[in-house]
Amino acid sequence: MLEYITWTADPAIFSIGSREIRWYGLAFAVGFAIGYWIVARMWKNEKLPQNWIDSLLMYTVIGTIIGARLGHILFYNPSYYLEHPGEIFLIWEGGLASHGGTLGIIIAVYFYSKRVSHKSMLWTFDKLVVPTGLVAAFIRLGNLMNHEVYGHVTDKPWGFRFIENLNAWKRGAEPVFSAPSHPTGLYEAVCYLLTFVLCMWLYFRKNAYRKEGLIFGVFMICIFGARFFIEFLKNDQEEFEANMLLNMGQLLSIPFVLAGLYFVWRALNKKNKTYEPKRNSK
Repeated sequence: MLEYITWTADPAIFSIGSREIRWYGLAFAVGFAIGYWIVARMWKNEKLPQNWIDSLLMYTVIGTIIGARLGHILFYNPSYYLEHPGEIFLIWEGGLASHGGTLGIIIAVYFYSKRVSHKSMLWTFDKLVVPTGLVAAFIRLGNLMNHEVYGHVTDKPWGFRFIENLNAWKRGAEPVFSAPSHPTGLYEAVCYLLTFVLCMWLYFRKNAYRKEGLIFGVFMICIFGARFFIEFLKNDQEEFEANMLLNMGQLLSIPFVLAGLYFVWRALNKKNKTYEPKRNSK
């Protein structure tokens, strides 16, 4: 007889009054903290000005949060938030779209490049995406703790039974479990973690940042390629996706994969000028 995993994790770490502090928010914060430390190592490696990295952190945090939230609202459920505008700001309860977050970061990096570094956007992206896979993996683990973003019913022994009446269960009701389902959040977390390892290897071992756009292109292909295929196992997030050949997550992933392929081709083109970091004279 197959044994399935019955997932009963509480999304909240603890509560302060009526306000919960959730694992999802902690995962987001820890991911950004580790990401900052990794980017700081890059700054030291290339001997770049400290104020540039502080500004980059501010731009990317703001761009990620605003973009991911607006992406969820606009791409998946605009009518609901028009009726409940007060819930737009409740980001700690979930509801962030990775595609929106990516667009938010792109816009943030545009302004960062114009106002702070005065270098190309690709120069920035080759550094920024290296820890992003790790951050994305942490966020997907936060989704797991929230009993959300899981997949179709499966007979595989690693299928998870999630609590469907989460709010009622937290108020004392008996849990109502889903049928054993694909833990697609875990699948994505593993793919994103592998992408993080690959990007770290490209930067620190292969000095791939010297070819502008190469690391960024590899990141886009891996992250959104994985997202495209894992979406086949996911439940639809919104009702309008029910009759679609490809769901919204897949349609939004295709342009990012194509862009990644272009940037890898561009970086490997022999005519493409390589970037050489400044070194201190001896």
